[in-house]
Amino acid sequence: MGHSEISGRIVHPFSGEIRSGRIIFQDGLIKEILADDDVPDRFILPGLVDSHIHIESSMLLPSRFAAAALRQGTLAAVCDPHEIANVLGVEGIRGFLADAKDAPFSFVFGAPSCVPATPLETSGAALDADDIRTLFSEDGLAFLGEVMNVPGVLSGDSGLEARLEAARKAGLPIDGHAPGLLGPDLRSYIVAGITTDHECSSAAEALEKIRQGMWIQIREGSAARNFDDLLPLFFEAPGRLMLASDDKHPDDLMAGHINLLAARALAAGVPLGLVLRVACVNPVMHYRIPLGLLRPGDSADWIVVEAPLEKMQVSESWYHGRCVMRDGVYAGTLPPVTIQNRFAHVGVREDSLLPMASRTACQKFQARVRVIEIEDGQLVTGEGEALLQVIGDRIVPDPETDVLAISVVNRYQDDALPATAFVRGFGLKGGALASSVAHDSHNIIAVGSSAGAIARAISRVADAGGGIVALADDGSEEYLPLPYGGIVSVDECPVVAERYRKCQNFAREVLGSRLQAPFMTLSFMALLVIPRLKLGDRGLFDGQSFAFVPVEL
Repeated sequence: MGHSEISGRIVHPFSGEIRSGRIIFQDGLIKEILADDDVPDRFILPGLVDSHIHIESSMLLPSRFAAAALRQGTLAAVCDPHEIANVLGVEGIRGFLADAKDAPFSFVFGAPSCVPATPLETSGAALDADDIRTLFSEDGLAFLGEVMNVPGVLSGDSGLEARLEAARKAGLPIDGHAPGLLGPDLRSYIVAGITTDHECSSAAEALEKIRQGMWIQIREGSAARNFDDLLPLFFEAPGRLMLASDDKHPDDLMAGHINLLAARALAAGVPLGLVLRVACVNPVMHYRIPLGLLRPGDSADWIVVEAPLEKMQVSESWYHGRCVMRDGVYAGTLPPVTIQNRFAHVGVREDSLLPMASRTACQKFQARVRVIEIEDGQLVTGEGEALLQVIGDRIVPDPETDVLAISVVNRYQDDALPATAFVRGFGLKGGALASSVAHDSHNIIAVGSSAGAIARAISRVADAGGGIVALADDGSEEYLPLPYGGIVSVDECPVVAERYRKCQNFAREVLGSRLQAPFMTLSFMALLVIPRLKLGDRGLFDGQSFAFVPVEL
């Protein structure tokens, strides 16, 4: 079989030099790189890498995610399948591995370390140390997923220690998740073998962790955005940095991926060589990703960027010597889907979706309640108060003052009673939103102006086996089905992104929400470990005191 070649202005990732030349490749490998001044005005770069992502956040299966990411020049992703594991356990992870197997893309999957994420809510599955060892030995998973249970590490929790030891014994990287952790506790966390952190929100915090030997993943996703605050690190410690999205919604993925972060770094004056070290070289080396870095003998992997280079507009993506994306058209084949899911019978009565009032409140026809206070674009919530009307024995929301009812329903047990509370900040004037994407256990979460609207929205999601819905009082709606595990679509990214966009717009334009991303905000209202007030399927939880609290004051 003869060789092939591609020519252009080749950007060498280790030196940052740009040299005109030709890449000669054969059988999926680079044979040699030759100088040649007569080349097209285009740039050939190593493929970009997302060093930490939960693919489930894109609401796409891995094969569909690859097709979308390749359009943006991403050739590899380090994936923690934490979300699908919370729903479906080991079999959910294996379903993702099977779907990803033939994609022209380097997927590096890890074994989730914290499933369930917390014992304070009900998830669909649990992974113990034996499961982790099996995933390493039989399924080839390449790292231990982010260790969110910082107190468990510091206290020497036996179950968590067994999972850490499984990774250490296998000689595999261990990912971290330690927002704000510094000093002696940070040292103890690192001594456990944890090597990365994607939760830094300041350069000072990141530098302290780098000094202790950690790798810092600069995160810029759909939910949390830290790129601007951590940009100085490109100049101070590029050898210990990587880029990550963590969570990337489908509409954002259509707009761009790691290429947008590279473009922002270049625009800020970061030298090209440093950008490529962070966006390509460091994650390939740290996670041992089988992805070429434009050296003779490497796998024939690269991307083509049209001039001007600073815009990072990708026109072609090459993987193992084959052009798998050209001008936005994916050349791969998408596999058929065998749907996995886990939904018990979910039935709710309207009156169960509002908190029950105390005897005193019933006598006064009003109750003072705790209110979850949300801030647009933030995962952290506050605690407020409201004086609400009592009708019968139930406390009712007040949309006029933006105090809405919020409910979480356990979808893994038949006809479980919902947990209920109140929230301020969604701005809905009527109707309801509901979703089976609710971090981390992915029960059904809903917010609305009335018990009736919430009940209809929950039923819409449950009857379809998962999805997100924005539903008006007149019955009109926008709906995105998520039949795979109740959190992932089986469609391609453009279809999912458009339906997601319609749901978001309906929530804002028809129902009146003031939030930039109402469904993203809703999905994190059940994440109990993020302060302050959150709602799980077992009740209202104060992340500051780390205890369940009553709704009524």
